[in-house]
Order: sequence, then C-alpha cells, then structure tokens
Amino acid sequence: MTLHLIKLSVGVESIEHLAQIQRDRLQARREAGQEPRLYHVTRMWPRREAEVLDGGSIYWVIKRAVRCRQRLLAFDETVNGQGKPACGLVLDPEIVPVRPRASRAFQGWRYLNAADAPPDLGGAAGQLTDLPPELADELRGLGLI
Repeated sequence: MTLHLIKLSVGVESIEHLAQIQRDRLQARREAGQEPRLYHVTRMWPRREAEVLDGGSIYWVIKRAVRCRQRLLAFDETVNGQGKPACGLVLDPEIVPVRPRASRAFQGWRYLNAADAPPDLGGAAGQLTDLPPELADELRGLGLI
C-alpha cells in the first residue's frame, strides 16, 4: 500500500519559488560535476521505505498549507551539512500542484496515508498556482475557485 511523506518547506514563498530553488540546486550539482539528481537531505531514514517507494510522494507544506507534491524515486545514504550520516530523498523534478489544505507546523517529516493526501489540481485549476498563496486561499474560502 502506498504511503507518502509530508514536509514543511521552510522559507519557501510559493510553488514557483520551490521550483526555482530546486533548479538552482540541480545546476549547482551539474557545475560541480555531480550527477544531476534532485535531493532533499533529511536526518532520519524512513522505516517504511518499501511503502513510500511504492508510488509515494513528498507533499510540501508552503505558507501553512499543503500545496504541491513530488514523487519519491529512491533514498540514498548521504551526509548532511555537518558531515553526519543522513538520508537523501531522491525527488522527481516534476512538481504537481495539489488542492491546498491547511497544515499546522511540525518538525521533520511525517507519514501521510494515501487516503488522506490532497488530490492533484488539474486543468485550469492547476494554472491558479500563479496566484499569490494568500489570495488563492481567500478566493477558495469564498468558493470562487
């Protein structure tokens, strides 16, 4: 059964800002002669690895709401900025907008059951991700989008 991860994207202002940060990281890896794989480094290794890699995604919380997801492709052993062992979450570069859902702050990442994951936005609704998050949330609250 597929299982997902959910993680706060601290300091990120929008889905486009997250995409730009990730493009910059990929470019830096290319310039350093490293394989251009998109990583997010985390201290803890998921114990339910098989379930997460069975089609799971990482859902990003941006500005107090789950706003997008990326498929998880693998977990690599790596080291963090302090040289300590860590887990490198290998991400699919495609960022998929989802129906925003409010989320409280938490530390690290959490598991997210597939049944509890917000649905993907498609078609014209997916284009609304260009709006500032606060405006989109207010329009959604008013039932206008």
